[in-house]
Amino acid sequence: QVQLVESGGGLVQAGGSLRLSCAASGRTFSSDAMGWFRQAPGKEREFVTAISWSYGNAAYADSVKGRFTISRDNAKNTVYLQMNSLKPEDTAVYYCAIGPVGSSRRVDYNYWGQGTQVTVSS
Repeated sequence: QVQLVESGGGLVQAGGSLRLSCAASGRTFSSDAMGWFRQAPGKEREFVTAISWSYGNAAYADSVKGRFTISRDNAKNTVYLQMNSLKPEDTAVYYCAIGPVGSSRRVDYNYWGQGTQVTVSS
């Protein structure tokens, strides 16, 4: 059974950095993408970034381009989200998820982690 476990969230001041990790297990993911989504209180869950397990191609939401970087370690089945220059509006619960390569649609992602809280203070 597929399992995704996020870690690395926390409280940081505006302008600071955090690195999230998502460890995946349960099957091979070579034909999939790993995505990060986030959900702020009272808002819809939104796409942040995704990366292809096989090719490493990445896509980003406009709101995080130039500040966030996604990477993966295939040997560890782990994906990372390096978040720099954090802003208060980045405050949300961050979820990793497995879905099809090239998609940023929440409905296309079938497996989800439990989420990790990121809070950015001003």
